[in-house]
Amino acid sequence: MKYTRSTFWILVGLVSFFLFSFTIAFGQNSTLTSEIISDTLTLPGYPVYGSNQDTLFLVYSRLGSLKAEDRAARVTQRIYELARNDRYNSDSLKLEEIEGTMDVLYGDQIIVSISSLDAKNYGAGVEELALRCRNRIDQYILEYQKENQAEAWLLRIVMTLAALLSAILIFYLVGKGTKKLEGWIRRKEKVIFKDLSYKGYTFLNKDQEIILATKVLHFFKWVLIFFFLYLLLPILFSIFPFSRDWSEIILNLVLDPVKDGIRAIWDYLPNLFSILVIVIFVNYLIRFVRFVFKEIQDEKLNISGFHPDWAMPTYNIARFLLLAFMLVLIFPYLPGSDSVVFKGVSVFLGILFSLGSSSAITNMIAGLVITYMRPFKLGDRIKIADATGDVIEKTLLVTRIRTTKNEIITIPNSSVLSGNTVNYSLQAEKEGLILHTTITLGYDIPWPKVHKVLIDAAIATEHVMTEPKPFVLQTSLDDFYVSYQLNAYTKMANIQAKVYSELHQNIQDFCRDNDIEIMSPHYRANRDGSDSTIPSKE
Repeated sequence: MKYTRSTFWILVGLVSFFLFSFTIAFGQNSTLTSEIISDTLTLPGYPVYGSNQDTLFLVYSRLGSLKAEDRAARVTQRIYELARNDRYNSDSLKLEEIEGTMDVLYGDQIIVSISSLDAKNYGAGVEELALRCRNRIDQYILEYQKENQAEAWLLRIVMTLAALLSAILIFYLVGKGTKKLEGWIRRKEKVIFKDLSYKGYTFLNKDQEIILATKVLHFFKWVLIFFFLYLLLPILFSIFPFSRDWSEIILNLVLDPVKDGIRAIWDYLPNLFSILVIVIFVNYLIRFVRFVFKEIQDEKLNISGFHPDWAMPTYNIARFLLLAFMLVLIFPYLPGSDSVVFKGVSVFLGILFSLGSSSAITNMIAGLVITYMRPFKLGDRIKIADATGDVIEKTLLVTRIRTTKNEIITIPNSSVLSGNTVNYSLQAEKEGLILHTTITLGYDIPWPKVHKVLIDAAIATEHVMTEPKPFVLQTSLDDFYVSYQLNAYTKMANIQAKVYSELHQNIQDFCRDNDIEIMSPHYRANRDGSDSTIPSKE
C-alpha cells in the first residue's frame, strides 16, 4: 500500500509540473498576442493565422485598394511561404518606412505594411506596432521550422533518393538505347551505307562510314550523360539549405557564358549586317572585274597597248587590292577591334610578316615585273642561266621549266629578273629559229661541194624549213682543216634536240655518199695507199 501511495504522489507531481509548464508557455504566448491585440480597438479586425490556425495579429484597416480581410489573407500567405524557406535568417527581417507606412520586409519582399490607422486601432505608434509585428513573425517562423525540422530532413532525403534513382534510370536508358541503335546500324549496314565518292575519288568507304557512325553515336551518348549529370548536381545541391549556393554556382558556370554569348551576338548583329553588305558588294564588284579581264583574255575586248596575256595577272592584282580594301572597311566592325590586345596582336603579326617575308615579297615584285615585260609565256623553250627547257608554270613567286631530260626546275623570279633569259620560241613562231652546227674538213675538198652537201643534208632533215633556205658559213681556216658552219631554219624550237640529232645523221650520210672525209677529230692523213676514214655503205 505504501508503494502504491508513493507512486500515486509521484504521478500527481509530474502531472502538476506539466500543467504548470503548459500554463506558463500558454500565458507567454497569450501575453505576446495580447500585447498586439489591444482593448482599445474601434474597428473589426481580421486575423493573420499561423500554420495551426493560431492568430499572430489582427489587421483592421484597408490599404490602397485592398480591404482589411484581403490584406490579412495575403500577409498569412507570405508568412507561410517565408516559414517554409530553409534559408530563413532573422537578421534579414527588417523594418523600413516607405510613403507614410512602416513595412516589415524580408530582403526586398514586403511581408506586412503598418499604417497610421492600424497603429491608432492598436493604440500604439506606427514604428512600435511594426516592431511588435516583426518580432511576432520572427518568433513564429523559428518555432515552425524547429517543429518541422525532422519532417523537412526526411523529405529532403526522399527527394535526394528520388533524384539519384531517376538519374540512374536515365543513364541506364541512354546506354541501352545506344546499344540498340548500334545493333540496328550493324543489321542495316548493307542498306544504309555505301561508298561516299565523287568523280572517282572515294572520301569514305563503307567500313569507314560504319566506324564514323559508331563514334558519333557514342559521342552523343556521352554528351547526354554529361548533360543529365550537369542537371542532377544542381538539383541535389538545391535540396539541402547549406549547399544551395553551390547549386547556383554550378548552374552559372554554364549559363552565364551562354547568356553573355547570346547577348554579345545580339548586340553584334548590326555590325554583322554591315559586314555582310560590304562583303556582298565587293564580291559582285570582283565578279564584274573578272568578267572584263576574261573578255580581254579571250580577245573579245581589245584595249590598245594592253596584251591579252596581261589580263588574268592584272585581274589577280585588282582582286587582291579589292580584298585588301574590303578588309580595311570591315576591320572597325570586327569584335574587339578597339581593344589594346587586338591592336597589339595586329602590329606584331604585321612586323612578323614584314621581317619573315622579305624574300617572298622580292620574288612577288619580280613576278609582276616579268609579267608585264613578257620575256616568255607558257610553253616557250627558254634558257635561264644553265637551265634549258619548256615553261610549264608562271607564278608570282617562281617559274618552272621542264628540261629535255624531263626534269622540273624551279627558279625564283628574282633570279629570272636579275639574269639573262634566252627565248628560243619567240621568233621561231614567226621567222623561224636558226639551228647551227660546225664541221671541219680538209683543204683538199672544194668548198662549193661542201656547201652543197651540207645544204642538201639540212633540207633532208624533218622540221627544217626550205624557206628561208639553209646556208653555210666558213667560220675559220685552221692549220689542218676548214670550219664550216651549217645554219638551218625551224619553227619547232621545243624539239631542238631531235632536229639536231637528225641533222647530224644526215650530214654524216651525205658526206659519206659524196666521198667527203670528216676530219673531226683531228687525223694525220698519210696517202701511201692506206684506207681512208670514209665509212663503207651498208
